[in-house]
Amino acid sequence: MRRRLAPIAPALVACLAACTSGGGEPSAESAAVVQPIRASVPAPTPTPTPKPTVAGPSTFVFDGELTQGGWIRGQAPGGTRTAMLGETPLILDAGGRFFAAFDRDAGPSTSLVATLGDGRQVRSPLAISKRAWNIENINAARTPGGASEAFMARRRPELARINAARSTDNAVSGWTQSFIWPVKGRISGRFGSQRIYRGEPGAYHSGLDIAPGAGAAYVAPADGVVVLAATSPFSLEGNLLIIDHGGGLNSAFLHSQRLVVGEGQRVKQGQLLGYVGATGRATGPHLHWSLEWQGARLDPLLFLPPQ
Repeated sequence: MRRRLAPIAPALVACLAACTSGGGEPSAESAAVVQPIRASVPAPTPTPTPKPTVAGPSTFVFDGELTQGGWIRGQAPGGTRTAMLGETPLILDAGGRFFAAFDRDAGPSTSLVATLGDGRQVRSPLAISKRAWNIENINAARTPGGASEAFMARRRPELARINAARSTDNAVSGWTQSFIWPVKGRISGRFGSQRIYRGEPGAYHSGLDIAPGAGAAYVAPADGVVVLAATSPFSLEGNLLIIDHGGGLNSAFLHSQRLVVGEGQRVKQGQLLGYVGATGRATGPHLHWSLEWQGARLDPLLFLPPQ
């Protein structure tokens, strides 16, 4: 029995005729136009870029002076993200190198602590040797009374400028260098010396005093950036110069007769900075040179070769 086929719609017949004419290719007039369908395509998920891991040793490696007023330079463990000396953060360069130091009154022990990228910690305990400071006992009471309000009105802005200068950190690497003498001469005052007035301690001497004679030139002990250059004498420091050596370390030079560098200027080791004088509160011409790291006072003699 034959099955009857359904009649073909006229529109479909016309389409078939058009598609089979002219060698089987559709004509320009009869080609079907199909519009693209707009659909929501999810954005690709970005692949996080892993943070670079600094290669390095498995623990801290360092050398220096493990004593009160001393310092160390070293390399943090490989993969370190942050590092501390006790409670003080270390400034790491791109290679994981750092500078750290110990205050004049540092305790007998502390630790270097590195936190790695995976959260693990590497701890290196340090033993800090105690020093015998030059202590002078005076059988007299300290001068009573504090500074006058008139003096403090002048002093407060000076202290603010000093603190601001010492809190800056520039991208310089003077801290990596072996320091040189800014000027050579008689040592008239040593770091850490102190007077005790009938059991009451006075402030200790915070720097190294060098007395080469008035007008002697002094130079930069290491590379750095000038972060303070007093254009008029401070009440105690006189013509004061502070240089940032990077890594949290800075130098201050007091009582200058004249300065020859200005704020923001980069200086190289051995470059002329100024001339020795007796401005501010000084009993005679000398260069008072102090070093500080993250608030810790350091002994400049521990940075220097013998004269």
